[in-house]
Amino acid sequence: MSTQSLIAVFWAGLCLVAYAYIGYGIVLWLLVRVKRVFSKRDNASAEAFLPDVAFVVCAYNEEDWMAQKIANSLALDYPPGHIRFLFVTDGSDDRTPEIVRTYPYPPHTNWLLLHEPERRGKIAAFQRAMQFADTPFVISTDANTLVNTDAARNLMRHFADPEIGAVAGEKRIRMGDKADAGSAGEGIYWKYESLLKKWDAELWSVVGAAGELFAFRTKAYEPVPNDTIVEDFYLTMRIAQKGYRVQYEPEAYAVENASASVAEEMKRKIRIAAGGLQAVVRLAPLLNVFRYGVLSFQYISHRVLRWTAAPLLLPLLLALNAVLAVRVGGVYQLILLMQLAFYAAALAGFLLERRKMKIKAFFVPYYFCLMNYSMYAGFFRLMRGKQSVLWERARRS
Repeated sequence: MSTQSLIAVFWAGLCLVAYAYIGYGIVLWLLVRVKRVFSKRDNASAEAFLPDVAFVVCAYNEEDWMAQKIANSLALDYPPGHIRFLFVTDGSDDRTPEIVRTYPYPPHTNWLLLHEPERRGKIAAFQRAMQFADTPFVISTDANTLVNTDAARNLMRHFADPEIGAVAGEKRIRMGDKADAGSAGEGIYWKYESLLKKWDAELWSVVGAAGELFAFRTKAYEPVPNDTIVEDFYLTMRIAQKGYRVQYEPEAYAVENASASVAEEMKRKIRIAAGGLQAVVRLAPLLNVFRYGVLSFQYISHRVLRWTAAPLLLPLLLALNAVLAVRVGGVYQLILLMQLAFYAAALAGFLLERRKMKIKAFFVPYYFCLMNYSMYAGFFRLMRGKQSVLWERARRS
């Protein structure tokens, strides 16, 4: 290939990677600023909108968390007569079902335990709960997270707008002073993700909700294939595909501890990567920007590029950069040095992590490389059919 062709490919790839990880955030911020100029922001609150809602908690072997989760759920500031608690403990062979069954619920609490001995995965458990969700709205939250007391109210107020089909809560990571690269990187990543979700919602729609806390209209829900790996993302994107918007509510948040180690975080990331790639295939119609407009633009920019093109381009860019540094020199040598320094910092983070040494300057490059490695590992696991819908739970600190 000629030098000019290599230069064209290198700069196109570099721009695409930069756009996927940083550029989209900048473009999104600019588009939101422009929208604010030309449209009035509706600051009206629908605090009085308190419809009947089912609060679903799917738990598998969560005996260490379950009593705390029930207490946290019952503490929600929501009219008791309008909320029903559904606890699904399918497959649990510890004390989780017993804790739910014997918990001292306050009088008149509307709750139900659903338990089957067979473990078929979270989505199967959740869809079984949906058979008992005879309310117009549903809130879903993970068993190992704690939500703020105003979460239900703050989620429901958005549904006063008939265009809203789902609402994504905010995921917050609790980190201690001794956070390692995995937990610190996870916390930084979710802070950036939360900012993008806020802007995505303001422009048009959040691109998929995280399973820690989200809500949706029951009539907009459709059953998810039982082999779906990231059911929360797929479920909310299908709602958006129907023409609804997915709103974002940072004042409804779920807090969970960071992963116990980098190895545990890697386990979680690989599963999510496999699920993300599966979702890209199953949501292929959303790639049609002529049909779905702004939603397609957001979906491709925020998710698809990060899950597909960007990880593939990273090693290619390094190889092309090395060739151009030799053939052309100058700026390509400088960029090559910057790339090598970044990957050296990631390697240093890896080596220091193994020695239990924590230098935060190396956390971001290390976590970045860990995320992209997970995409490759998730792809091969998906292709080999090795990724089960049954969670291999990542231990939390």
